[in-house]
Amino acid sequence: QVQVVESGGGLVQAGGSLRLSCAASGFIFSVNAMAWYRQAPEKQRELVAAITSDGSTNYADSVKGRFTISRANAKNTVYLQMNSLKPEDTAVYFCNVHLRTYTSNVMDYWGKGTLVTVSS
Repeated sequence: QVQVVESGGGLVQAGGSLRLSCAASGFIFSVNAMAWYRQAPEKQRELVAAITSDGSTNYADSVKGRFTISRANAKNTVYLQMNSLKPEDTAVYFCNVHLRTYTSNVMDYWGKGTLVTVSS
């Protein structure tokens, strides 16, 4: 079994900051990439930021310069530092883990999401 657990969401005022955490655990051989997605009400889920096993990163234009994705020394953990938050950032944030199992299967796992609400 593989579990993906997010934490760190909450209610903040515009201009504030939050740091989201995501930890993957279970029968994992290696993690190829981890990413943060978000989904606002009545909108499609969109990629916010991603980081690969070699450390390369990718950001949505809307968050570039404000958000930073990073990984811990334990590489099954990823963070999303969110600064200068705007009301438009309000969404449920999901962690996605692209990994390889001990049976050489490549799979994607999703967390259940953590709600970020940014008030005006």
